[in-house]
Amino acid sequence: MNEILVDVGVNETQLAFLEDGELVEFYIERKNNRRIVGNIYKGRVINVLPGMQAAFVDIGLEKNSFLYVKDAAPQFMSEEELNSEKIQIKDLLKPGQEIVVQVIKEPIGTKGARVTTHITLPGRYLVLMPNIDYIGVSRRIMNEDERNRLRSEIEQIKPKNMGVIVRTVALGKSKESFNDDIKFLLKLWHKIEKEKIIGYAPRIIYKDFDLISKTIRDQLSHEINQLVINDKEQYDSAIELVELLSPKLKDRVKYYNEDVELFQSYKVDSQINKNTNRKIWLQSGGYLVIDSTEALTVIDVNTGKYVGTTDLEDTILKTNLEAAKEIGKQLRLRDIGGIIIVDFIDMIKESDENKVLKELEIALSKDKTKTKILGMTNLGLVEITRKKVRQRIESLIHKKCPYCDGSGRILCSYTILQKIEKEIHRLSIHTNSEAVLISVNQDTLEVIEKEKLVIEEIEDKEGIKLFFIADDKMHHNNFKVHAMGKLDKILSIIEENN
Repeated sequence: MNEILVDVGVNETQLAFLEDGELVEFYIERKNNRRIVGNIYKGRVINVLPGMQAAFVDIGLEKNSFLYVKDAAPQFMSEEELNSEKIQIKDLLKPGQEIVVQVIKEPIGTKGARVTTHITLPGRYLVLMPNIDYIGVSRRIMNEDERNRLRSEIEQIKPKNMGVIVRTVALGKSKESFNDDIKFLLKLWHKIEKEKIIGYAPRIIYKDFDLISKTIRDQLSHEINQLVINDKEQYDSAIELVELLSPKLKDRVKYYNEDVELFQSYKVDSQINKNTNRKIWLQSGGYLVIDSTEALTVIDVNTGKYVGTTDLEDTILKTNLEAAKEIGKQLRLRDIGGIIIVDFIDMIKESDENKVLKELEIALSKDKTKTKILGMTNLGLVEITRKKVRQRIESLIHKKCPYCDGSGRILCSYTILQKIEKEIHRLSIHTNSEAVLISVNQDTLEVIEKEKLVIEEIEDKEGIKLFFIADDKMHHNNFKVHAMGKLDKILSIIEENN
């Protein structure tokens, strides 16, 4: 059973994908840090770097975006053509030049967003490429007759001098569905064309769907048994979008309105905590250790408490096979990108190595992000490359610990604020409190003071007044409800403490 759960809060939305109750993908979108991949900007070229065959483009963000020559050159040029000296970035772009670009990679760490001039507009079944005459069909559609049918039908409805890529979800769909998609995308493109003429750079001219809408557009299909949302307003918006894009799936969208928190009810919270740890235990008693830098992730496989049932060789193979399956899941769940080195336990037989690599390929086949296995060395090391798309989930949930100078991790203040919101919601259901006094660490209090609008929204939503006091003895990960009840009682306690 495949499920999508959406936990909507005042400050952030959390979205979880479950396969038979097991968490396999997890996303967070905050009001002050929304994803920008897919957004289109009118930018200004700041600097052209001939030596790097790239340019920096100001699109109005904190850091300038990065544009490679292959993303600035005409689409579908071969690698040989791009690597030749015929195509030079300095011949394509000049400092001060205004260009329209689309974000294809989020800003990560110290790096700005990566952009392209090759604009693409995804719909439910098709992707429109306004600047090139082309037809493509998703490689995941394997049946040759179906590929030919799709190509033939798209040729009949494709806008002149524009390109269309058929998405995997178009398998078996009708020409009428494709027509609706084309009309929607053309209307969107005409709006973008008008926007790019107005005003000076840098400025945003198209904002892509938010997390929930993008998930409905890209992920909701007959393979998803239910999409559950715990916010009535977002649920209503989701229903409207599903009716527009895929009305037959409308009954799979559910509104959750129970006393028990959504993620708690589906045991998601406990899985998030477990799956963001450095050490991941396997069912057999073996375990993985995952260590990451900005560019490299190392995963070490250990037998741990598993002793096997026959001999050492059998123990090693079974542990490695289980580890391969878990690694595929962890790469998706944590959204680990870049170079990944897996240190499997040394195997004697080549046939055992092949079994482990095959298990790893199967586990990674479910990953929508481009991933490649480069093989196994004599030392049992497997190198994997996975495209970097966004910040790792750990960096959104945790921040560097001030007590250990970054060698460990603690919850970030925004995650504490999310936990406080859940606790206030619980109190509003089970008590008649008018006000609550909450003790937090000083660092958390500083963040809360900057988010007064968020606090006010929580107060309005739950009908409880919130008061915060700093306690330097309080651990960063914790908060404490000191008192709750009538508003005048809380105010008198605060006066006494002052």
